[in-house]
Amino acid sequence: MIPTRISFITLPRCHAAAPLSRADGSATQQDCLNRLSLTHNMEQSLHHRPTQNPHPMSASLRSNLFFLATILLSLSPLRTSTASAQSSVPSRKEDFHLYLLIGQSNMAGRGVVPPDQKPHPRVLKLDKENKWVPSTEPLHFDKPIAGAALGTSFAATMAETAPEPIVIGLIPCAVGGTPLSRWEKDGDLWKQALARLEVARQHGTLKGILWHQGEADSTTSLAPTYGKRLAAMVSDLRTQISSPNMPFVAGHLGTFIVESNPNGTPNLWRKINEEIDSLPSNVPHAAVVPSEGLGHKGDRLHFDTAALRDFGKRYAEAMQRLHKSSASPR
Repeated sequence: MIPTRISFITLPRCHAAAPLSRADGSATQQDCLNRLSLTHNMEQSLHHRPTQNPHPMSASLRSNLFFLATILLSLSPLRTSTASAQSSVPSRKEDFHLYLLIGQSNMAGRGVVPPDQKPHPRVLKLDKENKWVPSTEPLHFDKPIAGAALGTSFAATMAETAPEPIVIGLIPCAVGGTPLSRWEKDGDLWKQALARLEVARQHGTLKGILWHQGEADSTTSLAPTYGKRLAAMVSDLRTQISSPNMPFVAGHLGTFIVESNPNGTPNLWRKINEEIDSLPSNVPHAAVVPSEGLGHKGDRLHFDTAALRDFGKRYAEAMQRLHKSSASPR
């Protein structure tokens, strides 16, 4: 028997209506033509080999080899990725609606991430490398314990109520355990959020800001002035981004928080919520989202995943009301 050597080449799977070129590596029309040509050449080669030293099994061998080669070609993998299955960044900035997520741990999210999560096809997030990627959880990257967050259901709700081709872009900037002072004008987190926002606005249009914070300010010295300081931060932020009417939505702290800290000092979360309630009276185009009925993850501090899903929808409803009552931000 004459030894036979075959070199196998991995080819992309053909599509009947493949475009002329694709950035994701899937088949093109030319790929398909090349593949058909290769298959034909293999068939011709296998069926028209020289007849010297014929072997009684050669015809059967040729047939089997041709069949095997055809099967292998048909099974060659199609090069795709999760990202390519998701919406890409729209070409028009007005079709890419951006939302800035700022605050501390309950904005960053500490819920358990579902094992079967499926990111919404029209929602993207700005990752820590400032790249737009599918909105898988955790959205934030402030700490290793980051998990499910309210931003996920917020963005999904906004996407479902927006006509195609609108895509929602989340800009996660929240950091757990941080006081309001670090988010005030010229604070380190203020600067960090603005830097990421600048990157994001190169591709889309900012449509609103989501805020959840206050646990770190629930002290006797900070809680009484929280509303005034928050209103100043909102005004300064709007001035900085040249958008005086940018919708701003803040959420209440959880009603499950303990009344006193382990060291015996009072936890003035109720006072913080009262201060948050004053925001719409102090700055225009602002809304407050209640947290009644939402549960915690067992620590009486962080919302659980089910609560975060509900909370995110409440944020979306509040944001939509602001959009309807004010001119669309630019």
